[in-house]
Amino acid sequence: MIGSLRYMALGVRMHAQAPLKIVVSICCLAGLLACARAAPPPPDEQKAGKRIPYVIGIPDILRVSVWKNQELSVDVPVRNDGKISVPLLDDVQAEGLTPGELKEVIAEQLSEFITAPDVTVIVLQANSHMVTVVGEVARSGTVPLTREMRVLDAVATVGGFTTWSNKNDIRILRPTPEEIVSYRFNYGAYVAGKAPDSNLLLEPGDTIVVPD
Repeated sequence: MIGSLRYMALGVRMHAQAPLKIVVSICCLAGLLACARAAPPPPDEQKAGKRIPYVIGIPDILRVSVWKNQELSVDVPVRNDGKISVPLLDDVQAEGLTPGELKEVIAEQLSEFITAPDVTVIVLQANSHMVTVVGEVARSGTVPLTREMRVLDAVATVGGFTTWSNKNDIRILRPTPEEIVSYRFNYGAYVAGKAPDSNLLLEPGDTIVVPD
């Protein structure tokens, strides 16, 4: 009799837990479907001459030249605090400005010491503009954007794909003020001419993920 009661109690518990398991399974499935949403289409590329101006970052190397004032002309790195050291002015904020904007800032401050300073700012080394390549490539790491570079250019720079790479589901993660956007690159479709726009023009901060 006692054994029968235990069996009945066990059956009640299992019956009560069944709806809970179903609910959990449905929630997990909904989560997977949400994560599997389609990747957005490739972004529109800006034409040469209409692209966003270069923004100075850490640790770029800059050349600040003041015409007819050689003693005020220097080659300087952008420090970890985002500033550069300029004769007469000490520290000047450089990070976040374009070379043209920094030129105006330095010229305005130098005008307190010399008449009508003619300032030029040149980016000698664009060290802050990098992309990262990780996953099934020969050498994961960062790649400097010293020239116009696309997904396959960056992958080739780190030694190419490994034998186990899933070349048809490569992701390009691009941070925006609102979120991280995930673009998809299908190598097979690209080389077959079916996705000619998918070999994205890379931007600073992009991360290329090559899965296995």
